Amino acid sequence: MRVTASGAKSFVLERRINRKVRRITLGRYGDLTAEQARKEAQKLAGHIAVGRDPAAERRKHEVESASLEQALTDYLERRHLKPKTVNDIDNAMLLFRDWMKRPLKDISADMIARRHKLIGERSPARANLAMRYLRAVYNFAIAEYSATDGTPVLTHNPVAHLSRTRAWYRISRRQTVIKPHQLAPWLTAVMTLPSQTMQDYFLFILLTGLRREEAATLKWTDVDIEARTFTLADTKAHRSHTLPLSDFLLEMVERRKAGAKGQYVFADLHDRKVSNLRYAIEKVENASSVSFCVHDLRRTFATIAESLDIPAYALKRLLNHATGSDVTAGYIVVDVERLRPPMQRITDYVLRTTGLKDSAEVIPLKEKVGLRNKGMKNGI
Repeated sequence: MRVTASGAKSFVLERRINRKVRRITLGRYGDLTAEQARKEAQKLAGHIAVGRDPAAERRKHEVESASLEQALTDYLERRHLKPKTVNDIDNAMLLFRDWMKRPLKDISADMIARRHKLIGERSPARANLAMRYLRAVYNFAIAEYSATDGTPVLTHNPVAHLSRTRAWYRISRRQTVIKPHQLAPWLTAVMTLPSQTMQDYFLFILLTGLRREEAATLKWTDVDIEARTFTLADTKAHRSHTLPLSDFLLEMVERRKAGAKGQYVFADLHDRKVSNLRYAIEKVENASSVSFCVHDLRRTFATIAESLDIPAYALKRLLNHATGSDVTAGYIVVDVERLRPPMQRITDYVLRTTGLKDSAEVIPLKEKVGLRNKGMKNGI
C-alpha cells in the first residue's frame, strides 16, 4: 500500500518490466479490499511473467478511449492561446458537437469528408477553418498521447484525408485596398463621423497599419509621447512591437491625451475600448461610395509603403510580420528610429493625397516695387 503526503492510500504492484521497475496502481484503499488487491496483483504478475506489460496496456487503452472532448480540453489547457483564439476554436468545434463523446480513433476519414462537405454547402470558408482546428487537436493528441515507452498510440490524423483528396475549398484571399483616388472621398467621409474617436481610430489604423484589435486595445501606458513612440505588448506574433509616431499622429495622440479619462487611447463613451464599428463603417461607405473593412486599412498601408519603395525589411518590421526562414533578416536589427522616416513618408503621402497637406513646398514670392515700376516703364 502506498500512502501519499495528503494521506491518500492506494494498492500498488511493483515489478521489473523490460529491465525497468514499474509501479502499477491497482486501486484506492476502500474501493478495493486487501484481498481483492492481492487477487488483482496475482493476475497482473501472471501477465508480466509471460512477457506482457500491464502498465503499457492500460495506458494504451486510456489513450485509445480518449474522446474528442477530452483532447480539445487538453489542447486548450496546454497551449498558450489568446482568449479570442480560444473563443474562435470553441465556436468552430460546435460543428462537431455530436462527435465530442466519441473516441478519437472512432472518427474516420470518411466522416471527416462528409462533414466537411456538409458544412461547405453553407460556408466553404467556415468548413475549412473548422477542419483546420480539428486537425490541430488531432496533431496535439498524436504528439501527447503516447504509451509508457513513448510510442504514439494515435498515429493517423483523419483530417489529412482532405489534403490527399484535394478536398479543401479554394478560398480567394481578400485583396481589397483603398485606392489612391478613393482616399480623399473616404477620408472626407471619415471626418464627418459624429464621433471624434471613430475618426481618429480609422485614421490611426490607416497611418500605422495596425490590426483592428491592436489599435482598439492600445492603452495610454503603451504610449510614450516624449519618445514619440507606442508599444504593442500583446501582438499576433506574440512579441512586443514598438513603432514611431509620425508628426501628424503625435498631434492626434497629444490632443486625445488632453481629454482622456479612461485607460484606452480609443475609448467609447463608457471608457471601454471601441468595439461596435458597424454603424461607423456603413456611414463612411454611404458617404464615400468606398466599400471597406477595417483590415483593408492595413492592406492599404502596406500597399502605399511598397509603392514608396520602403525597404522590405523595414516594411516587415512596420507590419510586425515574421521573417520565417529568412536568415538574412535574422541578422538585421531595425531600430525604432530607423522606422521613423518610412512611417513619416507614408503619413505624408496619405495627407497629400487627401489634400490635408500641400503636395509640394509652397514659397511665397515678394514683389519688389522698384522692379515692378521699371518693368512698367519698359512696357512689360
